[in-house]
Amino acid sequence: MTISDITHYRLTSQRLANNTFTTAEEVVSWLCAVQSQDFPGAKWGVAQRMKSATNASLDEAFNAGKILRTHVMRPTWHFVTPEDIAWMIELTSPQVKKVLGSYNKKLELDDALFAKTNKLITKALQNNNYLTRQELRTILIENGFETNVQRLAHIVSWAELDGLICSGPIKEKQFTYALIDERAPKGKKLSREEAIGTLAMRYLISHGPAQVKDFSWWSGLKMNDARNGFAMNASQLQKETIDGKEYWFSTKSQAARIISPKIDLLPNYDEYGIAYADRSALEDTEHHFVLDARGNPFFMHLVMLDGRLVGSWKRTIKKNEVIIETKFIPLNKSEKEAFEKEVTNYGKFLDLPVTIKWIA
Repeated sequence: MTISDITHYRLTSQRLANNTFTTAEEVVSWLCAVQSQDFPGAKWGVAQRMKSATNASLDEAFNAGKILRTHVMRPTWHFVTPEDIAWMIELTSPQVKKVLGSYNKKLELDDALFAKTNKLITKALQNNNYLTRQELRTILIENGFETNVQRLAHIVSWAELDGLICSGPIKEKQFTYALIDERAPKGKKLSREEAIGTLAMRYLISHGPAQVKDFSWWSGLKMNDARNGFAMNASQLQKETIDGKEYWFSTKSQAARIISPKIDLLPNYDEYGIAYADRSALEDTEHHFVLDARGNPFFMHLVMLDGRLVGSWKRTIKKNEVIIETKFIPLNKSEKEAFEKEVTNYGKFLDLPVTIKWIA
């Protein structure tokens, strides 16, 4: 295996190539978790791994609770399935809580206060009474709790991290919260060791080849836990050393034949870019495309050619059209046609005509 082979394996494992999924829950279950603080972008990321999907059908799946949204693994939103939400929160929330701990002190939030707010929130949401964050804020204020924007965010997030609440259906274009016990009553329960081993194996099946530090970053687990997770599954794994780096993947992994040019119009925070601490395998070493962005370029909307980063794009969704502004390395005719086809697919997903604006 060479460094260029990694992209073909990952395109296949992540189901950006050779995908057979027909439902959103199949995609999210396969990937274990899908980063989703940008809700519209995350829906497009899920849709790209399905044989057919629309923005409306993804909304239906979310509102029906077939995929849920909560804070898990890292201090940000992720889609997870009802089956996985309980054990994944139990496994990863302690580390997320440590990250939030210093902020809680500054906001004068502690375990005693959270115990009270958790009780109020769970009582308010009983019997599938889905409430928005602002509706929860009103209840907290009425019970004497100070709730500026930051305090409210931490209070609600803590209830998520305690495994009490998650997303409910969208109500009048606003996100709501629901009780996990009501939204995911049949969720799995795993011991900590089982959870680490399960998460590690499923990560490598759906994201491999990957390094131990990639799994540690993605899962939020410490390196020792990440190593142990790989070790637990050693009989089902193989590894390759490339440029002095050890890449692990399932013994059943295969790389689908990629018909070039393959263009992927990935949303920001897509699993293909975000799920690795070392993203060097995804960089186009020939062209060295540089995004005009502060911080990590893989947090942006990306144009990938045969699995490598070659450009960026922005979306402006209006009532009657979607405008795509894009910038990338010079493309040949077939590559440009592949890009335009992918943009058309995005318009079909949104059920809107698309206008492309090329940025020099």
